[in-house]
Amino acid sequence: MQHLTIQNHQIPTLGLGTYSINGMECTDAVSNALDQGYRLIDTAQMYGNEAEVGAGIKASPTEREHVFLTTKVLTENFTKRNFIPSVEDSLRKLKLDYVDLLLLHWPDSDEANKLALDLLLECQNKGYTRLVGVSNFTIRMLEYAEEHAPIICNQVEYHPYLSQQKMLEYLGEHNMFLTAYRPLLKGAITTDKTLTQLAQKHSRTQGQIVLRWLMQQPNVAAIPKAASATHRANNLNIFDFELSEDDMQTIFALNKDQRFVTPSWSPDWDK
Repeated sequence: MQHLTIQNHQIPTLGLGTYSINGMECTDAVSNALDQGYRLIDTAQMYGNEAEVGAGIKASPTEREHVFLTTKVLTENFTKRNFIPSVEDSLRKLKLDYVDLLLLHWPDSDEANKLALDLLLECQNKGYTRLVGVSNFTIRMLEYAEEHAPIICNQVEYHPYLSQQKMLEYLGEHNMFLTAYRPLLKGAITTDKTLTQLAQKHSRTQGQIVLRWLMQQPNVAAIPKAASATHRANNLNIFDFELSEDDMQTIFALNKDQRFVTPSWSPDWDK
C-alpha cells in the first residue's frame, strides 16, 4: 500500500469509503477490505454505520495499529453541549479508544466553525483522535481553520470532471493533503470515451485509470466506495503500472467543473 508522509505522519493513499453501506454488508465490506490489503477506512456520524465499521475492524485479523480510521462530526453537533459527547458516542459505537483522523464533516457559520475547531483540538488533546482535519471547506475557511487547530487535510469531492487545482496548491503549500471522495464520477467513468481509451491502452478498467491518476498526484488520498469484493479488489490493483505525463494531462483536460455532491448546505465554493 502506498503512503503519504504529511507532517511526519504516514497516511495510506487509497481507502474504503463506506457512505451508504449499512448493516452486515458494511461489516463484511470493512473486514474484507482489510483482509485484501486496505489500511484506510472512512466513515462518519452522518452515515449511521460507525458500529458496523467498528465491527468490521474487530472481525479482521489486521491489528488496530495498522488501520487508519477516519470519522466525521455532524454539523448539528457543532455546539459546546454536543460536540465532545457526539465524538465519545462515535467511539462507543466503533468500540475503539481513538480514531486516527477526526474531521468536521461540512462547514457551518464562521462562529460555529470556530467553536467546532476549538472542540476538535480538545478531542485531540483528550486522545480521542490522533489527527484532525476538515471536509468540504473552502480555501478561505481553511485559512481560518489553521489558526485554531493543526489541520492536516481537507476531504473534498475530486475527480477528472472537477478540478481542485487551487485547493491542491494551497494544501501542498501548507503541508496538508486532500482526500478525494466520489473519485469515480458516480459511475460516469464507464461512458467516458477518453477514459475508455486509456483503459484499453493500459489493459485496465476506467476506474483503475482514474484511481491511478489520483495516486500519482502529490498529497492526494482517495476513498472510493466499493460494496462488492470484486470492486474493492479492482480498486486496490493499481500499484503495478504508471500513467505517462501525457496520460495525466489528458485526464486533467477532462475537467468540466462538475460537482455530483451539491446538498443545500454546501458552502459557496468560489469564496
